Amino acid sequence: MATSIISWNVNGMRAVLKKGFMDWFEKTQPDILAVQESRVLPDELKPEHLEPKGYTSFWMPAQKRGYSGVAAYVKKEPLNVTNLGKSEFDDEGRVQVLEYKNFTLINTYFPNSQPERKRIEYKLKFCDAIKRYCNKLVKNGTNVVLCGDYNIAHTEIDIARPKANVDSPGFLPEERESMDKFLNAGYVDTFRHFNKEPGHYSWWSYRANARANNVGWRIDYHTVNTDFLPQVKSADILSDVMGSDHCPVTITLK
Repeated sequence: MATSIISWNVNGMRAVLKKGFMDWFEKTQPDILAVQESRVLPDELKPEHLEPKGYTSFWMPAQKRGYSGVAAYVKKEPLNVTNLGKSEFDDEGRVQVLEYKNFTLINTYFPNSQPERKRIEYKLKFCDAIKRYCNKLVKNGTNVVLCGDYNIAHTEIDIARPKANVDSPGFLPEERESMDKFLNAGYVDTFRHFNKEPGHYSWWSYRANARANNVGWRIDYHTVNTDFLPQVKSADILSDVMGSDHCPVTITLK
């Protein structure tokens, strides 16, 4: 039986709930929905938003209120739910690890390196910690699905205006190189495995009609370890789904 996993940076759970999120969720019915930038504590939500029919949810909020945070809605409960085990990242609600029998899903909200490279060191440290964590799991025989908002447009075809954004957070050489290192360590960008065409994006600025004109960035991913790739049936970007400045990205496992 196929397993569908959707990842979506909702840019605030309370905001997206006012924009038809539950209707979309009910209609789409993924097996797992991983959300980033939830920016909410679970007790601030209504019971029907925490436990929609057929689902259980797990939350990893940031310690700072109204900031960051990841969560997952699941049809089948994982064997275990943890975080990265590193307070500098876990305190910002950046990682959620859901262990299943056939794979481990790592739901991630990578830091933004910010203007003038303000948080580039923190970002690169996070990238390195994620790579080490994934490598450890794979070495122990566990298959990995790393989903979420990586805050990195990896190559020039992942961004509408590469030349104009060489010095922009999310397209800095150091960030792109960290993505190279990760993929070269034995992981596959599932969307690019199926689709080599430009013009596919998952985030658009709210300014200058960027989404209507498709002037976007592809910064949301599902990557898997190479050995697990044969189990990936498809990968897609749901660019017609509104409610956030990001759109959902999805993979289906065989």
